[in-house]
Amino acid sequence: MCDEHFEEDAKAYLRRRGLTRREFGTLSVGAGMSMLLPRGEGAVAVTESDVDIKTPDGTADCYFVRPAAGTGAGVLVWPDILGLRPAFRQMGKRLAESGYSVLVVNPFYRQKKAPVVPPGSSFADPAVSAVVRPLAGSLNATTNATDAKAFVAFLDGQASVAKNRKIGTTGYCMGGPMAMRTAAASDRIGAVASFHGAALVTKAPDSPHLLIPGLKGQFLFAIAENDDQREPDSKNVLRESFAKANLPAEIEVYAGAMHGWCPPDSAVYNQAQAEKAWSRLLVLFGKALA
Repeated sequence: MCDEHFEEDAKAYLRRRGLTRREFGTLSVGAGMSMLLPRGEGAVAVTESDVDIKTPDGTADCYFVRPAAGTGAGVLVWPDILGLRPAFRQMGKRLAESGYSVLVVNPFYRQKKAPVVPPGSSFADPAVSAVVRPLAGSLNATTNATDAKAFVAFLDGQASVAKNRKIGTTGYCMGGPMAMRTAAASDRIGAVASFHGAALVTKAPDSPHLLIPGLKGQFLFAIAENDDQREPDSKNVLRESFAKANLPAEIEVYAGAMHGWCPPDSAVYNQAQAEKAWSRLLVLFGKALA
C-alpha cells in the first residue's frame, strides 16, 4: 500500500474505534508526547548529535546516535513520510543503546529542514498530507541512490562505526524502497529491514523488487495487514524473487497491524506488533551485522 490509501483506511479505523476525526488527531498528538519506548536489557550509554551531511544535492540535516564507548555496526534509518522527528529519534536512540551507530536522516532536506511537520502530526490530517505529499513526490530512485551513498560514506567516516562489520539499513513506509535502493547502491550493506513498506512491488521499471537479483545480504519485511489486503500478491512476488536470488528473507504479514503501526507517535501504533517487529530486527542485525 502506498500513502494515498492511508486516508481511506484511517476513516475505517475511526469507525471501528468509534472515534471522531478530532479525537483521532488528539490520539496521535498524545501518542507522540507520551509514548516512550522501553529501554532494552543491557542498554549501553550513548552519545547523540545533530549532523550535517554533504550530498550531491545539498546538505542533509540528520540525527546521529552511537555508543558512548567502543564501536558498533553502522545503521542507516529511513523514516516514513512524516520524516525525521522525535519518534524516530527515540527509535534511533533505542537501536544505538543496543550497540549500533545509527544515522536517522531527513529525506526531505532539499526542501525543508526537519521536522517538516509539527510533532504529533497525522498523515490523516489533510493539512499535513498537503505538506508531505509533494516532498515525498520530489524523491525518486536516483535521489535515493545518491543520498544512500553519501549517508553510507558518512557512517564509514565515523570512529564509532566498526569498519570490519557490514552496515544495516531500515525503512518505514516510503523508507522501505529507500532501504532496498541503499542495498543496491552500496556493497557495504549487509542487512535490510522494511516495516510497512510502501510500493515495494509495482509495475514501474524501477520497482524496488526488480533490484533483488543484484542484492546481497539478509532481509526482513514486516507487512501491515491492511497493506496485504490491498496488495495480496506483493508478498508472494517478494518471496519468489528472493528465493530465485537465493537470498535469506523473512517476509511476514503482521496480523491486526495497520500501515504505520511501528512509530510510537502513530495513532495506529500497535505496541505488541511493534515490539515483535523490533525483536525481529535485532535478530536480523545480530546475524547479518556480527
